[in-house]
Amino acid sequence: MKNILVIVLAVFLFNCESAKKEKPKANKKVIVEKVKAPVLNLEQAKKLAQLPLHCINTEYPNRLSQTLSGDQDLKSPTQLHPAFYGCFDWHSSVHGHWSLVSLLKSFPNLENVETLKQRLLINITKDNIAAEVAYFKGKHNKSFERTYGWAWLLKLAEELHTWDDDTARVLEAHLEPLTALIVEKYMAFLPKLNYPQRVGTHTNTAFGLSFAYDYAVAVSNEALQTAIKKRANFFYLKDENCPMSWEPSGSDFLSPCLEEAALMKRLLPNDEFKSWLETFLPNLKNENFTLDVGVVSDRTDGHLVHLDGVNFSRAWSLNKIAEGLPEYSHLNNIANKHINYSLPSIFGDYYMGGHWLGSFAIYALNSTK
Repeated sequence: MKNILVIVLAVFLFNCESAKKEKPKANKKVIVEKVKAPVLNLEQAKKLAQLPLHCINTEYPNRLSQTLSGDQDLKSPTQLHPAFYGCFDWHSSVHGHWSLVSLLKSFPNLENVETLKQRLLINITKDNIAAEVAYFKGKHNKSFERTYGWAWLLKLAEELHTWDDDTARVLEAHLEPLTALIVEKYMAFLPKLNYPQRVGTHTNTAFGLSFAYDYAVAVSNEALQTAIKKRANFFYLKDENCPMSWEPSGSDFLSPCLEEAALMKRLLPNDEFKSWLETFLPNLKNENFTLDVGVVSDRTDGHLVHLDGVNFSRAWSLNKIAEGLPEYSHLNNIANKHINYSLPSIFGDYYMGGHWLGSFAIYALNSTK
């Protein structure tokens, strides 16, 4: 028995000595593959312009998201929404128009420029926008398109405002009554919203506030800027350890964590933002941070194809977060990877993605500049 105890003790002491002599292993550096940065050039712009052109005047199929108060509300999409009836639903029609404006603004030599401008002028008229305003003022339409469609309408207004072109001045003036109404709705709604929507789909609060804030800055609307800052700080300033591993859900097209971070990047001074981000998403600062793309299994499925959208929106959020912060520049490579995965697939014959993904692709590509 004594001999066994001596042997056990000897083995224990030997292992302890070996452990002392063994040098601690250094953290292994992960070799991150550098991917080619996507570029929005004239050739890409020509292809991307075809997507909204194919849908902004396509009335059916159509998802109205309408609350009926009686038989009198049973009207066609063109009667209900004479400006924004195409592209399957109202918000997609709005950002389809934004796509054309964005491309015309960036590429004045785009093919068929005058034809594209005429398409915009035919849809965004004084009378058509008056009908859109009347719809929003309907008894049961107070929350119509809140806040995703609201956000894209303001993004369209921002793009028109910052486009130095005579056509833009006409379109901006025609759109103004609806723009003013959406601003009014935001100002009334934000103080009532006690809890943000932390989802990966249309009602995500951070996404809506980001686009609304961009508009407010572009037109120097200080009241809207202040309202957004106040509510965003109330919602998000104390957030910690956002669970990125839970993303994406099966039909997400936005990242709740990254949209929130991109919003706070807009609102906080850089030093305050970096301190907040290290608490909110501490892993992002690690140069070895990785994020797998959202994998799409069936692009003919209107919900599953949302994951192409999550790749584009992740990209624009990552690029925004890294903007002006060298220590986060590795996020640009992840953004490029996400865009490159989904970009080739949006030009297929699948209307369920084609009616809206072009806008997401353009906005993501613009974020790489």
